[in-house]
This record gives sequence, structure tokens and C-alpha cells, in this order.
Amino acid sequence: MIIPTEPIGSIPRPVELISAIKAAEEGRLAPDQLAALCDAAVVDTLRRFEEAGSPVVSDGEQRKNHNFADYCVHGLPNFSPDGFRLQFLDHYRQWPRLTAGPLRYANRSDRHVAFAVRNTRLPVKQAVISPSALSLFYPAQPIADYAREQFIEALLAEHEAEIRGCFFFGAHSVQVDFTEGRLACKLDPSGRLLANFVRLNNLALSRFTEAERGRIGIHTCPGGDCDSTHSADVDYAELLPSLFELKARNFFVALARERNRGRVLDMIRRHLRANQRVFVGVIDVLDPRIETAAEVRDRVLEAAEYIPLAQLGTTDDCGYSPFCDDVSTTREKAFAKIRARVEGTAWAADLLSSRN
Repeated sequence: MIIPTEPIGSIPRPVELISAIKAAEEGRLAPDQLAALCDAAVVDTLRRFEEAGSPVVSDGEQRKNHNFADYCVHGLPNFSPDGFRLQFLDHYRQWPRLTAGPLRYANRSDRHVAFAVRNTRLPVKQAVISPSALSLFYPAQPIADYAREQFIEALLAEHEAEIRGCFFFGAHSVQVDFTEGRLACKLDPSGRLLANFVRLNNLALSRFTEAERGRIGIHTCPGGDCDSTHSADVDYAELLPSLFELKARNFFVALARERNRGRVLDMIRRHLRANQRVFVGVIDVLDPRIETAAEVRDRVLEAAEYIPLAQLGTTDDCGYSPFCDDVSTTREKAFAKIRARVEGTAWAADLLSSRN
């Protein structure tokens, strides 16, 4: 019996790469020098994934030199830095604001895939940002000569092209980051914002065939930045029924940090559809302590009491460094946690196999 296990996205960047990113933004480092450091960080990330026994790897978002969300528009002249304010418990991050049309991606994740594929023998997973998150770039006050409808159509086209590009360059799977799902329940308790987010993401997913959607996953979490969250106080009951309405086949759900995992697992069991798989979070990326393989084993066995084994997988709760300057977790600690996830999942699978 094999229970699939996959990473989410970001891995903490090497300290020298973080310094180089800042130097490049200040004009003190040439682009080709930064690119060389990114190459080295990706190769090291892939090697560490392999050494940890991970059956699926990623580039750790080492090339996303700003953050997991606005990488695609970072540096464009028709954006202002004073957009949506993403509030965490003890700090905030500022989203950019579109000031004029048209919307065009400046950087796409598919351009990172080919390099990763050439530097590992394992399947490569690529994370991309969701259309619903990027929809927050459009201001409340309509932009002259560029209606929101035009923006949304361009956004869907860019998102589709990014995912298709990832597949073209050899990605095993693509994960759409939907951290704003739980946040939507906090921003608008009426549920209308969440419904709009789900509708928008389904418009994007509808552009792919059923077979293609089998390689697309949705990640949800309460945020994770500098050991802080933005929506952990939102009850999963407000999100999960809508989450599984998304036209994807795989779902990556933060769970390890939840106080009552059994309650959440029961909700997942009730709403998960027959053709969907849920990868439950078994590693708390905000906990400075490294979980043991035995702890992971027990979390997997707990999940197996609720989720059919054919629909169960494991993952980390979130990426380890969604924003490039987050140094709250070291690379060494991140990969120690990943190793525990891999070993604990395999241990649980062996035990479940012997029971059957």
C-alpha cells in the first residue's frame, strides 16, 4: 500500500540568495549574477528533496524573488504597491494594485519547470497562484478604459497559459494556491466573497479537460508567514463545503495545526467527492519543533479513520517561506520536517497494509 505524499511549495531560501535578491532590487547586483544564485538554490533544493526521500519534488519557489502571490506581476510599471493589505496576527503584507490595463504576466512559473526537470529524476510539482488571489489586484474604484470584466478575462487567459506551460515543460502536477479561501470567510462573513472566489476559480478550471484537472490540485491554509497566520480563527466549517465544489481532483488541506483534527476530518469525509483526493497536512510548518516520524504516522492513522485510503494523501500544512524574506525556519529544519513526513507516511501505509 502506498499513500502519496507531496510538498506544498516554498522552501526557505539560502541566506546568500535573500541578500542577493535585495541587492538586485537596489541595483547592486546584475540580473545574470542573481540568476546564477537562483540556479544553485534550485539544484540544492532538489538534491535535499531527494535525500529526504520525497517521491515528488519542487523547486521550492527559489526563483519567486518576491513572494508566492505577486511573482507574476512583480516589477510591472502598471502596478502600485498600495493595494490590498493582507493582515497577519502581528504584521501585514501589502498586495500591489493595478493602476492601468492591460493585465499581463511578467513572470510565469512554467519558465521554472524546465530547469527543475533537467536537474532531477523525480516528478516535479509546480505551484502557481490562483485567479481569485490575483483578482484582489483590481481596485474597488474601476480603472478608466479597463473594466473589471476585461481584467478577469485577461487574468483567466494568463492563468491558463501558465498551467499549460507547466505541463508543456514537464511538470508532473500543478498546485493552485488558494490561501485566500479561508480568509474570504473572515473578510465577508456573508459568504458572498468566497462564492465569488470559487466561481472565478471554476471558470479557470473549466478551461481544462477532465484528464488535465486530474493533474491540478488546490491548496488551502490559514496563511503562514514569519510564524503567523491570517485566518486560523476561521472555522473550517465555513470553507470546506465550498472548497470541494472546485473542479479539481486533488486538495491539499492544512490540518496539523488544527486543535480538533478529528472534527475537521469528519467534515472533509462528508464533503469530499468520490473522484477527489485529499492530502491532509501532517506537518505544522509554524512549529519550531521537528515532528517525529511516529507523530506523523499517528496523524496519518487518525486521518485513515475518516478518509478512504484510495482518497488519502499527506502533505505539509503550508509552504515554509511563502515570502522570500521569511527566515523564521531554516532550510535544514524544513527538510528535517519533510523527511519526517515521508517516513511517517510510509510507516502508516505499512501498518494499514498489514491490517488489510
